[in-house]
Amino acid sequence: MNDYDKYVMHSFVKSLQPIVVASAKGATVTDLDGKTYIDCFSGISVVNAGHCNPKVVEAVKQQVEKLIHCCTYVYYNTPATDLAKKLAEITPEGLQKTFFCNSGAEAVETALKVGRKFSGKHEIIALMCSFHGRTLGTLSVTGQAGRKNYGMGPYLGDVAFAPAPYCYRCSLGLEYPGCGLQCAKMIDDVVNYATAANVAEFIAEPVMGEAGIVVPPPEYFSEVKKVLDRHGILFIADEVQTGFGRTGKMFAIEHYGVVPDMVAMAKGIADGLPLGACTTRADIGDAFEPGDHLSTFGGNPVSCAAALANIDYLLENRLADEANRKGNYLLQRLRELQPKHKLIGEVRGLGLMVGVELVKDQKLKTPAPSEATKIRELALNKGLLLGHGGVKGNTVRIQPPLVITEEQLEKTVQVFDECLRETH
Repeated sequence: MNDYDKYVMHSFVKSLQPIVVASAKGATVTDLDGKTYIDCFSGISVVNAGHCNPKVVEAVKQQVEKLIHCCTYVYYNTPATDLAKKLAEITPEGLQKTFFCNSGAEAVETALKVGRKFSGKHEIIALMCSFHGRTLGTLSVTGQAGRKNYGMGPYLGDVAFAPAPYCYRCSLGLEYPGCGLQCAKMIDDVVNYATAANVAEFIAEPVMGEAGIVVPPPEYFSEVKKVLDRHGILFIADEVQTGFGRTGKMFAIEHYGVVPDMVAMAKGIADGLPLGACTTRADIGDAFEPGDHLSTFGGNPVSCAAALANIDYLLENRLADEANRKGNYLLQRLRELQPKHKLIGEVRGLGLMVGVELVKDQKLKTPAPSEATKIRELALNKGLLLGHGGVKGNTVRIQPPLVITEEQLEKTVQVFDECLRETH
């Protein structure tokens, strides 16, 4: 660890007592001392098919013996072609062409650029509380001051923000469903009063991960789409954290019955290998001209081979359905804890993307960020890896590999119960 602290730049993350991971399998992580942990964070929703999934490992082994790198600037490669075709099959109808890159932030950057190029417009609408990456461009469309106030501006101009569909902390002081989905309808006001009526695109996460696993109401995106269509605005679905079975559908936007114009994805796409992708309509994808955009490592054949094996495994084993079933069980068990613990303000989630927002006072909804940190520390000592975050820093995040067993889920609930009791 001394060498890690000395040579690795990691000051951008507030870390707990670190563990050194020696190996991992399925939903279990093992440290150098042989201690095992139930992994309920998946490297931030990355290893959806499980750590070191045998099918993915074998695909990687076979590919590295044939071809490791092939820049798509000069050459084509078969794994990238096959993966682009597969993504056209599994993404929402009408999306056909894919640009490959290395990460979620790069996928979002691609969507922002190609949407501007296609539309001939330059303004962007995003949501308060949102998170889309840590590059200057993606931070510009991120609606969290805590992510942006590090003296690294100025950011992109011509970005307007609409209220988030964060029902537990509605910024409009309304309650669902009596609110009439005012937060969605207000996007029309944002266009009319906060822009120059030159809006190219609207970007949103179908479930807001870094905001604290905020799940919009079921009708939210259909109302949003009505506004976007009236103004001729493109819709970018940021599925970086929600994609590939995480929420109980292959892509979370499928829960809402609307089709976006672009999908940005990464994380769960290759079960741990670095890969990002932006898939869009053919006419939008064709807007890019030579020199407009490029990625040296985008479409890497090893990562693409891993992604193909990963997607096949997800489909063959119906892991989206498993995420839905296990997620419903987890939500039920966590909600059973709520009457016992005054710290629990709200339990929410979709599939195996679950957040527990902690509060000091349930009536006042006073955030409890220090308690969330404490629970994560206690859980770590008890062999359970949890995430925490949210716009108030008070949400415990549970996002395990979709292959987690029911026994491991039950153990997770038991340990979480213990940690709540000890913290309170």
